Amino acid sequence: MDPLTFGLTTLAVMLGLVALRVPIGVSLGVVSILGLAYVRNFPIALSILRETPFSFAASWDLTAIPMFLLMGAIANHSGISSALFRAARLWFSALPGGLAVAANMASVGFAAACGSSLASSAAMGRLAIPEMLRVGYDRALATGVVASAGTLAALIPPSILLVLYGVFAEVSISRLLIAGIIPGLLTAVAYVALILIRCWLNPALAPRLSDAELATLRRDRLSSLREVWPVTLLILGIIGGLYAGIVTPTEAGATGASLALLISLVQRRITFSLFTAALKESMAATAQIFFVGMGAVMYTRLLSLTGVSSLLADMVGGYAGDPLMVILAISVVFLILGMFLDPLGIMLITIPVFLPMMKALGLDLVWFGIIVVKYVEIGMITPPLGMNVFVVKSVVGSDIPVWTIYRGVMWFLLAEVVVMTLLIAFPQITLFLPALMR
Repeated sequence: MDPLTFGLTTLAVMLGLVALRVPIGVSLGVVSILGLAYVRNFPIALSILRETPFSFAASWDLTAIPMFLLMGAIANHSGISSALFRAARLWFSALPGGLAVAANMASVGFAAACGSSLASSAAMGRLAIPEMLRVGYDRALATGVVASAGTLAALIPPSILLVLYGVFAEVSISRLLIAGIIPGLLTAVAYVALILIRCWLNPALAPRLSDAELATLRRDRLSSLREVWPVTLLILGIIGGLYAGIVTPTEAGATGASLALLISLVQRRITFSLFTAALKESMAATAQIFFVGMGAVMYTRLLSLTGVSSLLADMVGGYAGDPLMVILAISVVFLILGMFLDPLGIMLITIPVFLPMMKALGLDLVWFGIIVVKYVEIGMITPPLGMNVFVVKSVVGSDIPVWTIYRGVMWFLLAEVVVMTLLIAFPQITLFLPALMR
C-alpha cells in the first residue's frame, strides 16, 4: 500500500475507533504509533512516542490551559454563577421571557469567568431551570436556553479550545481570544432576540410576572450589583489586559485564577475543601486535554509523512477562486462530526486535516479558528449526542425527557444559522477587535 492510501486509511480507522466509543486520545495515539511504525519503522515510532509528551506539555502557550481551568473551577465552586443569575433575574425579568433572557445573560458572564460550557450549563441548569418551571415557563424553552447559552463559554474568553487551536495553528493566542468576543456577544444577542420574539408572539411560553413581583425586583436591582461587580472587574481585567497587550494568555490565566480566589475569599464564598475540589477538577481536566493533544500531535506527523496534508492542499488549489465552496464543505463536515463526537475530539481531529487547506487558500487563520470553535459549539447542542443537552438532562432528572430539551434547543440552532451566515459572509466581524490590538 502506498503511503498516501495508507494515510487516508488511518483516517478512516481512527474515526471508526471513535465511533466505537474508544477514547479520542487512545484512538489518536494507537493509530499514530502503528501508522508511524508502518511508514518508517518501529524504533522511530517509539522515539516519537517518547519525545511527544514532553515537547507538547513543555509548550509555554499551553500553560494558559490549567490556569484558565483553575479560574473556572474556583468560579464554579465559589457560587459566582448564583450571584450572576440573581442579578440578571432582577434586571431582565420585566422583558417577555425575562427569566430565559436572564439565564442567557448570566451564562455570558459566567462564560467569561469560567470557560467551560459543561460547567456553565450545569450551574445555570441548577439555578435557572427550577425558577423558570416554578412560574410556568414552557419546559422546552427553559431547558433549551440553558443548554444553548452554555455553549458561549467555548467562544467568549477565556476559551480552552481557542488556546489549543492557537498552539496547533501557530497563530497568536491573544488575538484569537480577543477575536472571540464579538462573535460570542453576537450569538448571545441572537439568542435574546429569539427569546423575545417567541415569547412576544406566544406569551404562554413564558408567563409574565405580576406588577407586585416586578416592583419587588426593581427595589433590589442596585443591591444585586454589589455581588457581581468584583466578577465584572475580573472579566474586564483579563480581557483588557489581553487587548492592550499588557499580559500574555498564560499571565492572564494566572492573574484570573488568583483574582477569582481572592474575590471568593473576600466574599467568603469558598472553603478549603471547595478550593481542594477546584484544584482536583482543574488537574483532571488538564490531564484529559493534554492526553488528547499529544495524540493529535503524533497524528499530525503521520499525516505529513504519508502526504495527506499535501494532497489536501493540492486539492483545494482548484477552488482558490471560490473559497466559499471550501468553507461550506468544511461546514458540513463539522456539523456531521458534531452529532457524534465531543468538542475537543472534533477540533483536534480536524485541525491537522483542514489547516493546510486554509493556508493554501490564504484565508485568515484567526477567523478560521473562530469558525471552527463556533461549529464545535453548535455540535454541543446537536442531536443525537449534544453534550450540553445531556448535562441539562442530568440536572433536571427524569421529570423532563431528553427530546423535550432537544425541541427547545432546535430554536436556538436557527439563531446559529443566522450568526454563522454573518460570520462567514463578513469576516470583519471577527477580525475587527484583533486588528486594533497593539
